[in-house]
Amino acid sequence: MQRETFYYNNRWVRNFMVATIIWGVIALLVGVTIALQLVFPELNLDTSWFTFGRLRALHTNGAIFAFVGNSIFAGVYYSLPRLLKTPMASEFLSKLHFWGWQLIIVAAVITLPLGISSSKEYAELEWPIDIAIAVIWLSFGINMFWTILKRRERHLYVAIWFYIATFVTVTLLHVVNNLELPVSFLKSYSVFAGVQDALVQWWYGHNAVAFFLTTPVLGLMYYFVPKAANRPVYSYRLSIIHFWALIFIYIWAGPHHLLYTALPDWAQSLGTVFSIMLIFPSWGGMINGLLTLRGAWDKVRESAVLKFFVVAITAYGMATLEGPLLSLKNINAIAHYTDWIPAHVHIGTLGWNGFMIFGITYWLLPKLYRTSLYSQKLANAHFWIATLGIIFWALPMYVAGFTQSLMWKEFNPDGTLVYGNFLETVTQIIPMYALRALGGTLYVVGMVLMVVNVLRTVSSGKFLANEEDSAVPFGRVFNKPKGEYWHRWIERRPIQLMVLSLVLVLIGGIMEIVPTMMVESNIPTIKSVKPYTVLELEGRDIYIREGCNACHSQMVRPFRSETARYGEYSKAGEFVYDHPFLWGSKRTGPDLHRVGGKYPHSWHYNHMLEPESMSPGSIMPAYPWLFERTLSTKHTKEKLKAMVTLGVPYEEEYVDNYEFYLEQQQKAIAEELREQIEDIQVKSDDEIIALIAYLQRLGVDIKAKDTELAEK
Repeated sequence: MQRETFYYNNRWVRNFMVATIIWGVIALLVGVTIALQLVFPELNLDTSWFTFGRLRALHTNGAIFAFVGNSIFAGVYYSLPRLLKTPMASEFLSKLHFWGWQLIIVAAVITLPLGISSSKEYAELEWPIDIAIAVIWLSFGINMFWTILKRRERHLYVAIWFYIATFVTVTLLHVVNNLELPVSFLKSYSVFAGVQDALVQWWYGHNAVAFFLTTPVLGLMYYFVPKAANRPVYSYRLSIIHFWALIFIYIWAGPHHLLYTALPDWAQSLGTVFSIMLIFPSWGGMINGLLTLRGAWDKVRESAVLKFFVVAITAYGMATLEGPLLSLKNINAIAHYTDWIPAHVHIGTLGWNGFMIFGITYWLLPKLYRTSLYSQKLANAHFWIATLGIIFWALPMYVAGFTQSLMWKEFNPDGTLVYGNFLETVTQIIPMYALRALGGTLYVVGMVLMVVNVLRTVSSGKFLANEEDSAVPFGRVFNKPKGEYWHRWIERRPIQLMVLSLVLVLIGGIMEIVPTMMVESNIPTIKSVKPYTVLELEGRDIYIREGCNACHSQMVRPFRSETARYGEYSKAGEFVYDHPFLWGSKRTGPDLHRVGGKYPHSWHYNHMLEPESMSPGSIMPAYPWLFERTLSTKHTKEKLKAMVTLGVPYEEEYVDNYEFYLEQQQKAIAEELREQIEDIQVKSDDEIIALIAYLQRLGVDIKAKDTELAEK
């Protein structure tokens, strides 16, 4: 049989690796910046684009989609052609993918600090960028499948299964979660509201972690760990169980982010059950990865690459045990909304994702440049410094999380809260925030060492742009091996593998989301709950723009400690007009769902201008630009019309005459402020007026004694 000669194009592998390193340093420097802002609030500066609320979204998007995303693409563009014995199918699609993805990241770098945000966690980018993401992601998927179809290797290796499942599931998640109704070029509203929006968001949010930060990286693990260790994967059959069980179970687990909220109990229970089940396939993958290194432990002592891989796989095991345990209601009641959750997340991102990326970088770049790594000692120094960084990042946050939860829930003998002032629980953990910033700094220092090592490595070698290989096309081999394992039938058929993967993830998505949308009794309406006024709607958009939901929740859970602190627990029917929902996932500051009417207008005014004047010791940034900017009403009518389209019952007369109602409420609030604060210089159309209107509306539509469910 005649062998065919072909060439792998290493340019896009190199380009994605370079982008990984550059964006990784930037994203993690932003992370260190926002960590320091919680220790030194003055670092927020008096510039709107440099505040914690805006930069946090930039950090998370940068870490996930720029740092990890580029590394995934580098790994796929290197491993996929070699596993299939064919170059990538389309040079044009490869180029479109690389440059399109970098432009999307640049768009995020520009828009998020400007406050252009949809507010949805890990999906904050606005609708034009969402469309661009879909186009570029599809170009990647088409290129991948085209390459698979023209392969010379009959068998699809396990890494490719994970790549396929990643593509189909992320496509589904991105499209559904970003169903938005545009209002203007850079403003939209989610088509889902309240509880439904929360379920869709965390179906996406949890599975963005599952199918962007986990399954493709597992594919890279199955390729690069055996290559670096020069040993085969420990168990082929375990990899089959790992893959199919993981993609089926993972998609169900999203509701565990919403335990004790207004989400229906049946959905919460489903999330818990499937989260616990998730331990088994996850640990199956961890065991398969670690045991692949059996017999290679002597190499681990010397090889920085293998050290990174061992800790990465161990961190994967730790995170995938802790996640399901956090889905148990008794543990979730302690951990949720505290700093325990960021600690858990960063074990995965810094340990699992970051260390896999570092190991791949140190193994791959010398091969691309046909040289040896400049310094093993420098790589080992990177390993130990980064490991210390993770420890100093995570351990203080676990302590902070336990401290927060215990303080929030502690009562005096007379039944009053020991720490009735939320700020007391914040000031106690500032030293932990300082240690977290130190940990992040150490991690970045390790990355700087990697940059030095990489630059010296590539300067000593010569880049191999086109790498020659040869293979016999599998189409010329007709004999089926005797006693072949049944799963080989699926492994030879990429389309069937893709369809089956899609069916498995659709089952979980449909079973969770559709009943919440279609069964009206899941979200009972409340007669006293009314739509936001036009001024409150504009104030809500300012709240979203400033990223307030990054630090404040809007969900009072049915705990004695929370109802004593905040008021009546939150009901599903209170959020029916919330496009998008703003329940939050972290309480750096207190919950705001019942803040309406709790303080006079003057308190909110002074608090936003100078937080410490109202709350001594506060780490909240000031927002002086809210007092200088005039509220823009350029798209106000379009916003109201969009809300009507989404089912919010604004009267036609109200929409047509919105300016009258807007000015009426603006003047009323401004007049009250003038009465409450002497010598105040405030205009009725200042942005702060709209924000105060929104904050004063929160939670006032219902009271515990007169909650009335609408008749069906």
